[in-house]
Amino acid sequence: MKAIRFSREETAAIAARLRPYFRDELEVDLRDLQAEMLVDFLAREIGVFFYNRALYDAQAVLKAKADDLAEAIAGLERGA
Repeated sequence: MKAIRFSREETAAIAARLRPYFRDELEVDLRDLQAEMLVDFLAREIGVFFYNRALYDAQAVLKAKADDLAEAIAGLERGA
């Protein structure tokens, strides 16, 4: 599977969230380029896990909706 690709704006927004976390929790000051490289690394190395989880979650929601629809249709059936 291909790595997840973020737009320049998305990468910058994600990097902006990483910098304070690293500063506050790890006492590491990331510069813009470092944070953006980290975003690229995370997307490439673990992005697939987040992507797959989102697919599984979406599939579960669709299944639940399909089950609800099947029940609603069954409720509309008329006796012979």
